[in-house]
Amino acid sequence: MADGRVRADVQVGAQVDIVLKADQRTGKLTRGVVQALLTKSPNHPHGIKVRLGDGQVGRVKHILS
Repeated sequence: MADGRVRADVQVGAQVDIVLKADQRTGKLTRGVVQALLTKSPNHPHGIKVRLGDGQVGRVKHILS
């Protein structure tokens, strides 16, 4: 299971755990399938920002598939 700090590791269609902006204090994870990559830089220390299939936006913490 990879973390989501490197953009090349995160693929559209992959199942991931993300932290939503509202959940950053608690660290609560939300699971979903990546619809779009929103971070343009090749890496980010807090995780690549993505939009899930259901429209939620957050930073990737774990890549499951």
